[in-house]
Amino acid sequence: MKTFALKTVLLVFFLSFLSCDNSSNDLIDAINDNNEETKEEENTNEDENNSNNTAKTVVDAYGQLRIKGSKIVDKNDNAIQLRGMSLFWSQWMPQYYTTGTVSWLKEDWNVTIVRAAMAVEDNDGYLSNPEREKAKIFTVIDAAIEQGIYVIVDWHSHHAENHLSEAKSFFAEVAQKYGDKPNIIYEIYNEPLDGVSWNNTLKPYHEAVIKEIRKYDPDNIVVCGTRVWSQRVDEVIGNEINDANVAYTLHYYAASHKQYLRDIAKQAIDNNLAIFVTEYGTTEYTGDGYVDTVESKAWWKFLDDNKISWCNWSIADKNEKSAALTPGASGNGNWSLDQVTESGKLVRTELIEKNPTF
Repeated sequence: MKTFALKTVLLVFFLSFLSCDNSSNDLIDAINDNNEETKEEENTNEDENNSNNTAKTVVDAYGQLRIKGSKIVDKNDNAIQLRGMSLFWSQWMPQYYTTGTVSWLKEDWNVTIVRAAMAVEDNDGYLSNPEREKAKIFTVIDAAIEQGIYVIVDWHSHHAENHLSEAKSFFAEVAQKYGDKPNIIYEIYNEPLDGVSWNNTLKPYHEAVIKEIRKYDPDNIVVCGTRVWSQRVDEVIGNEINDANVAYTLHYYAASHKQYLRDIAKQAIDNNLAIFVTEYGTTEYTGDGYVDTVESKAWWKFLDDNKISWCNWSIADKNEKSAALTPGASGNGNWSLDQVTESGKLVRTELIEKNPTF
């Protein structure tokens, strides 16, 4: 409508110099023509909105995701951005691995993705109790599919290269069970530490696990961890994994990791690598300290500008600043705002304001 108004003013100004009889007729014709153009523009926008509105869920709207250059694109090749929440280590916060939590996050927090962080080698994790921990992950996956949102299946480990056979077995099982669903995203190594090599350790590990996944699931996205707690995405440049649907993990904590890490990420993006922030915090890297609102917003702008998807750490009632919930918050959702922490409220507002609603 602004374009139409501007054109009309210019026409009136110009035609005022013409003869009165001709200018009246010409002005009327011009206004009618511009009205038709405006109606066409509005109809086009209305068609697009109606197309989105016909989708009942984000998975209905976006469908099968894939990587195209440095972007994640939907079934129509449109670059998209997912925003959501990560659950805490599965063995330490099992109460939130429920259908109620996933449902509430979708309905009240407006998430389009959740992350199921299955603990591996840490105390009482998958290596000690594989069936119990798998059951938690499958519960979250099933709930995400039911809610029509995306779900990251996260091998939450700092030493995954030491447990390659277990990782291959686990992800092969997930791919067999869920590989036909567009909801699934595989995160096959949460946070490699500082001392491992991308070329000699991480890339061979990722390739071996991806090979198992692709036996059963040829097209869902796989997210691959990078060195230094998944920060050195730049080290992948020139030695990428040979798979069409791979993204690389970037983790940050806003109060600790600032412009220098955004610069590293930009190097990867400029070299056509797709980045996925599967975990970030609004706090210091310890998960505690203080909530850095200024840097959180600077990161969100960077992620929005580059269409990078994200999950916030974390849905937990632990007594630390990065936890989204206060101690004792229910494992079935229905949290009042009094049960949401400073960080949780900040992130929840971002999710509600930025994510599409269905």
